[in-house]
Amino acid sequence: MTYTVTGRFTDGSAYQVQVTRDADRPVVGSTRAAALVELHVGEPIRLTQTGPMKMATGQDEETVLAVLDRYTNVVSVLP
Repeated sequence: MTYTVTGRFTDGSAYQVQVTRDADRPVVGSTRAAALVELHVGEPIRLTQTGPMKMATGQDEETVLAVLDRYTNVVSVLP
């Protein structure tokens, strides 16, 4: 399933991306958000505030969403 994520960076800039489940381009739409996700691919990321950790990969939409949630203020996630 492709998700559309809308959010804001800590400086207030808004973004909107689509999660692609593609290892080469995990998200499309915002160059800055794409760079953020690509920066954290290969690192462990907590899936929830207190939940399990998982290695972030571009093909795993759950970890891509977790990266965006951890490093930005996600406003909405729509299927």
